[in-house]
Amino acid sequence: MKAKAKPTRKPEWLRMKLPGGDKVHEIKSRLREKKLFTVCEEARCPNLGECWSQGTATLMILGDTCTRGCRFCNVKSGNPRGWLDPLEPQKAAESVVAMDLNYVVITCVDRDDLPDGGAGQFAAVIREVQRVKPDCLVEVLASDYAGVHEHIATVADAGPDVFAHNVETVKRLTPTVRDPRAGYQQSLDVLAYVKEREPERITKSSLMLGLGETRHEIVETFADLRRHGVDVVTLGQYLRPSRKHLEVVEYLAPERFDALADEARRMGFLYVAAGPMVRSSYKAGEYFLANHIARQKAYRVRGQENPPTASGQVHDSLADLPFSV
Repeated sequence: MKAKAKPTRKPEWLRMKLPGGDKVHEIKSRLREKKLFTVCEEARCPNLGECWSQGTATLMILGDTCTRGCRFCNVKSGNPRGWLDPLEPQKAAESVVAMDLNYVVITCVDRDDLPDGGAGQFAAVIREVQRVKPDCLVEVLASDYAGVHEHIATVADAGPDVFAHNVETVKRLTPTVRDPRAGYQQSLDVLAYVKEREPERITKSSLMLGLGETRHEIVETFADLRRHGVDVVTLGQYLRPSRKHLEVVEYLAPERFDALADEARRMGFLYVAAGPMVRSSYKAGEYFLANHIARQKAYRVRGQENPPTASGQVHDSLADLPFSV
């Protein structure tokens, strides 16, 4: 079979203007005054303006140097030699207040140089954000902590509203795409462990497409995620950060993302976000999750025994949810 030629230029649906506007500039000014930065800016995310204007953003903690070297990621790799910023929990909380966030995603670099993989620092950040701004929902995009349950539990027990960990790609491509210390089954086991500890906790994962995966492999990954209790999945287009990184094998058209999203919904995910510019942290998904969490809390306040869980629930829109963010 003849190999498919690699694309040479981005299609029109990936050509987006850089985010701007008064709201974005105002928030950037507040952050710079406190010498704070977000991963949204550093990754030049095209969804930045849309998200910030609606009170959502992503913060990256544990420094700027990752101990792993995944071939899709533009974060600097190296050995931080145990470095930690003791003021990081306070700074993260200040960022949430400065941006007046109602939903924050906290992610991190991998820190294999630390005895606990950075789990203790992550937990401290979560708790400080919750202390300073208790009305802000917290989603974590966590490391795999080398599969050590004790460290995974440290982050989960800090009480994030959503626990996310990305499988990133299909099983076959994992050894090519991700660092050797990051395994496909290991990532699934992290998500399953969190769900087993607290079934009501929302779990989430993400896939990059365009790396050479087949439709059958994508659907197999959906099935694996569901078997391991994952509630939410996001699908986005892989974009090559530099010539040092993996090449894009294919740019998927928006209608192909739509078809895959329909397939995932049929498999029982609580929520699916899919599109060329969708990323693991994505405003529309955060709206949905915020409404779902509010409904869960309302059930508990009313003393009902069975608050809504992900099992068997699929929503194509936000219209049928009774709470607003």
